[in-house]
Amino acid sequence: MKRSLEDNIIDIVVYTILLLLAVVTLYPFWNSLVISFNAGNDTATGGVTLWPREFTLQNYKYVFKDARLINALWVTVARTVTGTVLSILFTSMFAYGMSRRGLVGKKFYMILCVITMYFSGGLIPSYLLIKDIHLMDTFWVMIIPGLISVWNMIIFRTFFLGLPDGLEESARIDGCNHMNTFFRIVLPVSGPVIATLSLFTAVGHWNAWFDASIYISNQKLLPLQVILNQTIQSILSFEASTTISATKQEFLQNAQSVTHKSIVMATTMVATIPIVMVYPFVQKYFVKGVLVGSLKE
Repeated sequence: MKRSLEDNIIDIVVYTILLLLAVVTLYPFWNSLVISFNAGNDTATGGVTLWPREFTLQNYKYVFKDARLINALWVTVARTVTGTVLSILFTSMFAYGMSRRGLVGKKFYMILCVITMYFSGGLIPSYLLIKDIHLMDTFWVMIIPGLISVWNMIIFRTFFLGLPDGLEESARIDGCNHMNTFFRIVLPVSGPVIATLSLFTAVGHWNAWFDASIYISNQKLLPLQVILNQTIQSILSFEASTTISATKQEFLQNAQSVTHKSIVMATTMVATIPIVMVYPFVQKYFVKGVLVGSLKE
């Protein structure tokens, strides 16, 4: 089909806008990466934009010298993996139950679930609840409170409602109960929505810091984002003596290629790149998973 001049002009405008959006989105990340590999004293002079002028690994050597950060990295990985697996499992099981047409009081349960999306008990009641059930200063305080996502449950539920009735009927004929039907029939055909929601859940756990900063005082249980936040806050307030050890202070004084800004950028990259690397592996599920799980014909 022959394209008109108007079609070509529209394509040029659209592609130009998309290119500009891509540059605006990617440049801050790329610039932070470049600065993290550039000598700090050279960065301080300005002009470091697209490529390191004085390449160095001193920033990352400083970051990985911090035992707290290495420990926080493992805590974050454990939180992300455990939280994602358990959240997807419990949320999908809840959604499967809510998708059963014979469930008595289903509309009432859905109303209760939706209410929790708009209203909460507040920070103080939540804190008192966590304290009363003895989750304070434990690893599970970062997992259990967010174990079930109502939004994800609705997407799962809609996806399950769109499955052919014959799947469950054939499983029933073969003698499967609800649990066997869910684990042997429903979950295996739910790959796209599981992959999509798993990524969203994993990113949420990886980036979370507020809950740990409130409920956890044990330094060995703090996730990476809390350590990153503490590092940035200490640098911005120039109160390094309260949050940065004397060994680090000596290192900063002796290593001329390391500055506060370069340390922040290097720490940011350490906290960002691992989760970014997950995206390419599940990107093919995005459109199919979200659309199939959120639309019903």
